[in-house]
Amino acid sequence: MQRVRLSSQQAPVHKLGDSQITLSPKFRLAVIQSSLLNPSPDLELSHGGEPLIPGLPDDVALNCLLRLPVQSHTASKAVCKRWHLLLGSKERFFTRRKELGFKDPWLFVFAYHKCTGKIQWQVLDLTNFSWHTIPAMPCREKVCPHGFRCVSTPRDGTLFVCGGTVSDVDCPLDLVLKYEMQKNRWTVVNQMISARSFFASGVIDGMIYVAGGNSTDLFELDSAEVLDPVEGTWHPIANMGTNMASYDAAVLNGKLLVTEGWLWPFYVSPRGQVYDPRTNNWESMAVGLREGWTGSSVVIYGHLFVVSELERMKLKVYDADTDKWEAIEGPPLPEQICKPFAVNACDCRIYVVGRNLHVAEGHISRVSRKGTCEKKWCFGVRWNVVDSPDCFSDLTPSSSQVLFA
Repeated sequence: MQRVRLSSQQAPVHKLGDSQITLSPKFRLAVIQSSLLNPSPDLELSHGGEPLIPGLPDDVALNCLLRLPVQSHTASKAVCKRWHLLLGSKERFFTRRKELGFKDPWLFVFAYHKCTGKIQWQVLDLTNFSWHTIPAMPCREKVCPHGFRCVSTPRDGTLFVCGGTVSDVDCPLDLVLKYEMQKNRWTVVNQMISARSFFASGVIDGMIYVAGGNSTDLFELDSAEVLDPVEGTWHPIANMGTNMASYDAAVLNGKLLVTEGWLWPFYVSPRGQVYDPRTNNWESMAVGLREGWTGSSVVIYGHLFVVSELERMKLKVYDADTDKWEAIEGPPLPEQICKPFAVNACDCRIYVVGRNLHVAEGHISRVSRKGTCEKKWCFGVRWNVVDSPDCFSDLTPSSSQVLFA
């Protein structure tokens, strides 16, 4: 296991961009217009008299500059006016990256201060392993961080935060917020049909599904709905058939899997439901799947993995053919990663964010299992640890998402 030490002196937390929103008590957003955002600088950037980099064609120079780590932009934009035009606006920088097909992963961590409960987003550049901040999320101050549900469309660089609950009155919210990495800006989109907290969520074919959760009268819901991000409208879908709050959820083979998890005192087997959007029907989850689902899940290589909160925090994978869970080869979660943690994945890598925002990056490998007629896989994991800056020592993760930009 390798460790990457990022101390508070070596890894300051950088702003991903200047804050462009303010919050009023009624959730109104005020966008600060900047002279950097008008279209004329783009023309000057493209047709300026001085070269971007002397001795290089502008297209080659631009290709080089768009690879600069974000934390170096403050110093680099002082080189000349054209560099300032490109690097002084994150919206312009990420727009040009998108135009030229640059797609690097960023880990967005939704966290809260363990003493004050104040919520915030911290962003880890997974290429250069540097931390950044984004504008504050427009939300009430006294909220329960675990009541929200966060989903994303990673390749679009878009993040959605849905629902939640006001902590001092236990009142669920119907609020839906959208963050676009290219614009570095939050917007309020159409609210959900039903206010809900502690619910299931997932993205299937670009559509955002939510189901179950706690309602305004503190009873569990059986309703479900779907958002078309292009139209911006919510539509009801088939009810779950059982009133249930969600412990965890995952999208596997085009279906939404929802589990309520084990509940104290563990006398009753946890319930689980599976939704198929092609038929708009719910069905009961297989017994082995719901009973062995003991942690936070991700889908890699088309298989469901869980970072177990039991079993020495080993990583295990579900076998649909046998309806059983199997521990994969490799060490358990590194000891620096303490509960509670947030889990997400990108390609063949799993990211587990623990208390104080230490991050474990697990590389999942697979080999074909010998001696079987059918295509079976053996999985293994190798962990690296990214230590967080000291200023994160009071932060606890609630959710995480990987976006590309």
